[in-house]
Amino acid sequence: MHKSGFIAIVGRPNVGKSTLLNALIGQKVAIMSPKPQTTRHRITGVLSENDYQMIFVDTPGMHKGKDLLNKTIDKVAVSSLRDVDMVLFVVDRKKTAAEGFIMNYFKGLKKPIFIVINKIDELKSKSAIDEVIMSYMGDNDFEGYFPVSAKDLTYVDKIKEKLIEYLPEGPKYFPPEMKSDQSETVMMSELIREKILYFTEQEIPHAVAVVIESIYQNTELNQVDVSTLIIVERPTQKQILIGRGGEKIKHIGTEARKEINKVLDTKIHLTLWVKVKKDWRNRPSDLKAFGFGE
Repeated sequence: MHKSGFIAIVGRPNVGKSTLLNALIGQKVAIMSPKPQTTRHRITGVLSENDYQMIFVDTPGMHKGKDLLNKTIDKVAVSSLRDVDMVLFVVDRKKTAAEGFIMNYFKGLKKPIFIVINKIDELKSKSAIDEVIMSYMGDNDFEGYFPVSAKDLTYVDKIKEKLIEYLPEGPKYFPPEMKSDQSETVMMSELIREKILYFTEQEIPHAVAVVIESIYQNTELNQVDVSTLIIVERPTQKQILIGRGGEKIKHIGTEARKEINKVLDTKIHLTLWVKVKKDWRNRPSDLKAFGFGE
């Protein structure tokens, strides 16, 4: 008998959902950053073994977004709950209003929901971990709790073992060698955005969009030439992103190229351009053009 199923990974921003996904799959399929709202798209990671296939859906961090972009992102996360067989709810603290906001969407879901308590190394003691677990008991009928830490990957096997128990009988939805349904174009734009998140501060991370404008297979140099447009909302953001004498954008480009080469096993030549598009996060036409929304 072969088992298969879709599993949503949900939680508020910056609780470690993408780190968990990458650990479960065993390779990088989602970008990571210490800044909130790193994930903006629904990302699928595929784990295949002889007798089962798990399709993990890494959703954007759920919160009460104010601009149209964040409201659109929240819709993506909520819709994921309807389309899956199980849910991993990632938290890193006692229940607050932010977690309660997410848990409201669990009401009426007739599917197994597990709580993953991340960053337990920061909680210091077992009693502190127990207090976190107790704060969630009674509100929903959770199937189980997994205390985890990025410093100790032994938890990955425990999560997999439990999920296998709940997987329904089903086919292989994806080829065994496939690890993600993301196109290389989307992955490249996300890896570039990851480096922007790492190397910029202030308002830049939330105001930026990355669009791959062209990809050219340069057979003469045995490389792929990639031209990329980075969108920001204000001229001051453009200045920060470019940096003094262009040093900041050069550094971002160099690190992004290295990461793309490693993740996609592709030699690329990367060109970055920065353009100001005022208030793009609240314009439906811009959101659609930049890959968000319907």
